[in-house]
Amino acid sequence: MRTLQSKIGTFQKVGECLYRYSTSGTYFARVRISSKQVLKRSLETTDRAIAKRKLAAFKDEQRQIDRSQGKLTLVELCDRYLKTVQHQKPATIERKTLIVARIKRDWPTGSLTQIAKIKPSDVDLWLARYKFGPVSRNLHRACVKAIFDMAVDDKIIPYSPAAKLKKVKVDKPIRKTPTFDEFKTIVESIRSQKFSADATDSADFVEFIGLAGLGQAEAAALTWRDVSWKREQIVTFRYKTKSGFAIPLYPQLRPLLARLYQQRMSDDAPVFRVKDAKKAIAAACRRLNLPAYSHRAFRRMFVIRALELGVDVKVIAEWQGHKDGGKLILSTYSHVRPIHSQRMAQLLVDREPKNVIAMSKGAA
Repeated sequence: MRTLQSKIGTFQKVGECLYRYSTSGTYFARVRISSKQVLKRSLETTDRAIAKRKLAAFKDEQRQIDRSQGKLTLVELCDRYLKTVQHQKPATIERKTLIVARIKRDWPTGSLTQIAKIKPSDVDLWLARYKFGPVSRNLHRACVKAIFDMAVDDKIIPYSPAAKLKKVKVDKPIRKTPTFDEFKTIVESIRSQKFSADATDSADFVEFIGLAGLGQAEAAALTWRDVSWKREQIVTFRYKTKSGFAIPLYPQLRPLLARLYQQRMSDDAPVFRVKDAKKAIAAACRRLNLPAYSHRAFRRMFVIRALELGVDVKVIAEWQGHKDGGKLILSTYSHVRPIHSQRMAQLLVDREPKNVIAMSKGAA
């Protein structure tokens, strides 16, 4: 058997492409992939049967590699990756372009490093350079994983050096949500601004979002053809999940939509003349000394109010365009206001079984 000398122990050949280190007993693979290149890898086991299985997997892995791309550099892979994301939203393209620029500029071994020579520790060192929060870290993690996953798919490398990067858990704070009375006050405050040209339009927009429980994008895209008076429903499209869904024509919405319907230009016209009411909401919150609520806050208000009024979670999920049977609603809106929580707790006392009450009196 052939023996390779090391500084401490020796590598003893115990089979084709299989070596055993004399000191630790660990098995190693030694595979020649060309006349000039030999790959060595620890099989991380002292069991010969396991070592043979791992050696076979290692050989199969190497046979799938496209050696013609062996000299591809990190900068070339990054440029290739950016070409594959140009169909995405402008904001997404901008963010990924920024992350790729950081990879090219700050990579520990330089952007001209060959992909095959990049180690998992290089990825860790690159991420460690930045002091950002969990959301930004997860975005950088996702981008660098996608880049190296593409290299694996293209058979440039057998496995991704970013494969073991773990997603950082993001805290889910209870976001500020207006009460229904605060919502009505905000709408009234926006509508009362006589010197604002779009005060009425903005107030109608905000009132609709709060009463319908829809988002700003869904409300802005709504046309009169989406409103069916006969079926008593509104058909809309949820851009986040890219799926259409319908909501009832809620009784509280009828007066508002009936008034706007009389003012419509055509059935193809948008229901609202404004696309958002950010400035109007911000100004109203300042005037009323309320937290800086957003469009999303009124959607949260709708969901929380529906939960507090006893509407079934599954029904609310359908109204929100969710297809998970209410799981997201339960995880996101599991908190309720203290007054509602106290009222629910009181039910435990009011509805305590009579036999339990009798037993407690007898024990006393």
